Amino acid sequence: MRRWAPDERQVVIRGLFGRLAIAIEPAAIALLFGIFTVSLLRLAADGTEEHAGLQLLAPIFGLGAAAFAVYALFLLRAPLRALRETYQPIFVVDGFLRTRARDDLSPRGFNGYVAVLTVDRRVACEWPTIGDGDLAAVETPALLEFSEYGGIHRIDGQPTGVLPLGFQNIGVGSNKPGR
Repeated sequence: MRRWAPDERQVVIRGLFGRLAIAIEPAAIALLFGIFTVSLLRLAADGTEEHAGLQLLAPIFGLGAAAFAVYALFLLRAPLRALRETYQPIFVVDGFLRTRARDDLSPRGFNGYVAVLTVDRRVACEWPTIGDGDLAAVETPALLEFSEYGGIHRIDGQPTGVLPLGFQNIGVGSNKPGR
């Protein structure tokens, strides 16, 4: 095991700030709709005839505020989890890289699995893969660095792209294949 290097953690932090830049818009809308809700309720509470129907609009804006707040939090969920996972170790295994085809229990849209095996061929960790056609069953000796959440970071010292060496802040998730 080893700790995350500062430059590796910095890539995850840049990704978090990129997603935060995207989440600012729904958070601002949630705040604005929340202000509308409170303002409408205060105007309706003053009891004047001209503000009588405003209490009917307040729940609409309140629901909108809640929906945008949930959306902003949803956008930040994955990058915050990724940042939390950088405090877990990166495992280094001199073992085997194994690929295998999907099985009967595989989720729809996945074409197989990639796994890190220890020297005695026990599965250290396994991840589903996305792509066309089934993966072939291959087992190759390799020196592997991986994290449970992030996947395989390096194979024989070569980066896999799971943790890119650099990308723009708004590029969060840009290295994931489409479904």
